[in-house]
Amino acid sequence: MGKNDTVKRLRLMAQQLRVNVVEMIGVGKAGHLGGSLSLAEIVAALYFHKMRFDPKGLTDPDRDRFLLSKGHAVLIQYAALIEHGVIPRAELKQVKTLAGLQGHPDMANTPGMEAVTGSLGQGLSIGVGMALALRLDGRPSRVYVIMGDGELSEGQLWEAAMAARRFGVDNLTAIVDRNRVQATGPTKEVFDIPDIERKWEAFGWHVLTINGHDVADVLTALDAAAQVKGQPSVIVADTVKGKGISFAEHNAAFHNGMFTEDQYRQAMAELETRRAELARA
Repeated sequence: MGKNDTVKRLRLMAQQLRVNVVEMIGVGKAGHLGGSLSLAEIVAALYFHKMRFDPKGLTDPDRDRFLLSKGHAVLIQYAALIEHGVIPRAELKQVKTLAGLQGHPDMANTPGMEAVTGSLGQGLSIGVGMALALRLDGRPSRVYVIMGDGELSEGQLWEAAMAARRFGVDNLTAIVDRNRVQATGPTKEVFDIPDIERKWEAFGWHVLTINGHDVADVLTALDAAAQVKGQPSVIVADTVKGKGISFAEHNAAFHNGMFTEDQYRQAMAELETRRAELARA
């Protein structure tokens, strides 16, 4: 399959993941929509192209590890695992119920989860530890950690960043979902963190900046990060909160929002229209 075919396949998969997320939330149930939809292309590229991931070999010691430090966006990870057949499709309707999928990653009851996350700022520390252990064991595995831009206000994250550089953890790729909106408003107004790239560079990381909704851009950056030796890499991905649903884009109300019946229908219609456009392209 050529690069153009791969890009088209992953664009379509990203749209399917968005549809899955909207189905999980449904009508009248709060769910972390915005920060899940902003990650669709990145998660599609990782789970369906880049990562060493076998849905029938979830405990393979040589697998790549995926950590969603911003664990409240786990719906997008569930969406990918559903497409891989790891989680039954029937679970779409059981999210955030006592017997169903939880609102944050749950290692005990959900296959494919590498860590319990959601207490923001901790995922990178876990990822650094995993990457060091894999290196000691001589494994070919890589560790991918996705963080939110609002999450960068957590101090533990920067301690992990220093440790990763100190130990030259080059089998680790961090990804910052820079969608510029957090739970209560724009990050610039809530807790401004300017010059993100320069901060990571100052901490000794190799830094790449991309359009997080351009699949080709995402693939190029992931490949480039894997070639860096002697230091960890971070991809700063510019994204749109709530991407793909007009009334949810850039809207903090849909960080953890709830659909009315009309909004649900509109969201699904917009996503299906875009998917049809991509299929024809």
